[in-house]
Amino acid sequence: MRFENKVALVTGAGVGIGKAIALALAKEGADVIINDINGESANAAADEIKKLGRQALLVIADVSSEDEVHNMVEKSIEAFGRIDILINNAGISDQIVPTLEQKVDRWQHLMDVHLRGCYLCSKETGKYMVEQRYGRIVNIASVVGLGGLPYRTAYGPAKAGIIMLTKNLAIEWARYNINVNSVSPGYILTEMVQKGIELGVADDKTVKRRTPMGRLGRTEEIAEPVLFLLSDAASFVNGANLPVDGGWTAFGSYGDAFEIP
Repeated sequence: MRFENKVALVTGAGVGIGKAIALALAKEGADVIINDINGESANAAADEIKKLGRQALLVIADVSSEDEVHNMVEKSIEAFGRIDILINNAGISDQIVPTLEQKVDRWQHLMDVHLRGCYLCSKETGKYMVEQRYGRIVNIASVVGLGGLPYRTAYGPAKAGIIMLTKNLAIEWARYNINVNSVSPGYILTEMVQKGIELGVADDKTVKRRTPMGRLGRTEEIAEPVLFLLSDAASFVNGANLPVDGGWTAFGSYGDAFEIP
């Protein structure tokens, strides 16, 4: 197993992409710290990991809070003695409204959860990775951080910031045998996206038409590339951003004007 005797902290691991990554890590031998702000879903995810025969520590914490992140990492170190892997996945959806109608406090909250949360978790975990001279960090960004989209003036800049933070940390911590990379998912059929489709704020038909592979992705299709970046097979990959998007970014600007033949 690729991650036997490794300890992984996954934020936002109660549902969706985070849960898929946490379970994939456990199947490959890792013990997993499950973080989420929703105790019910996080507890269910932790139970699934225990059924796989791995240890699971549940820590409810808001990643935008410096104190809560500090306490989360300290509890993790107390329980396991080390953290080898960090997945910065926690996030929330934006309003998807015209900028002039956007609530500034909602904009700030989204930036705090996504970008500040990624920074805080990396900083608190990184000090232990530096001490142990080993660490693997993967930040979950988005294709929305790679190109402009209307009504995404919070989510897009937050994800773009995560990609740049990834590069900066990779350069700074490379000397300590710490690899920091990011993955930019396209549209993935998570619970959050499904809810958006049901509420009419997301149009899956438009997304499928714009995506060369003609469908939304599955959460496990993000988990596997993440595990590659964490593995020894990617030991010389550092500061990279990997789009996993069914060809969305490769389609470029023409994607908004033409359909796939």
